[in-house]
Order: sequence, then structure tokens, then C-alpha cells
Amino acid sequence: MRTSTIVTNGKALVRLQGRFDFSAHREMRDCCGKLLEASDVRELDLDMGGVDYIDSSALGMLLLLKERADAASKSVSLQNCKGTVRQVLDIANFGKIFSIA
Repeated sequence: MRTSTIVTNGKALVRLQGRFDFSAHREMRDCCGKLLEASDVRELDLDMGGVDYIDSSALGMLLLLKERADAASKSVSLQNCKGTVRQVLDIANFGKIFSIA
């Protein structure tokens, strides 16, 4: 998986592309860890439009990100979720945990 980040006015947009599975752990940790530590970032928006596969380890990474963001008083939203990625998130009831658009 590849990530790219744009920070504007306290909001970080993180674009995810490719397979979101355990192999993305380091990329997610490095990318989002820096954003969680940044004092000028209040919101993290994950653009999942480029994600073509998601598995249970990715769901765990999202939950861990949400937990760390809550501890840092930051919000996390999932955007541009479609197809099987949206179905997996819906089955896992992630709409109760995240704002999903």
C-alpha cells in the first residue's frame, strides 16, 4: 500500500492506495504516527478511494489509529469508501466508530 499526505488548515488528508493488509502496518504507523504527534493537525481524513482490498488486520490498524487519535484529542474519518471496502466496513459496524463518507 502507498500513502500520500496533504495537510491544510489543521486537517490532514491521507490518500491510501493498494491492498490494505498487514503488509501496510509500517507505512500506516509511520505516516499516521507523525500526524498524531503534529500539534497543528486536528483532523485526519483517510481517503480510501484507492484501496482495492481490506482485511481484518487493516480493521485492527484503523481501530488502533482511532484509539490513539482519541487520546490525542484528534478526529479520524474514512472517506471515499466504495465497493467491497465499504461492505467490509459496514459488516464490521465501523459506522458506529468512525464517520464514513
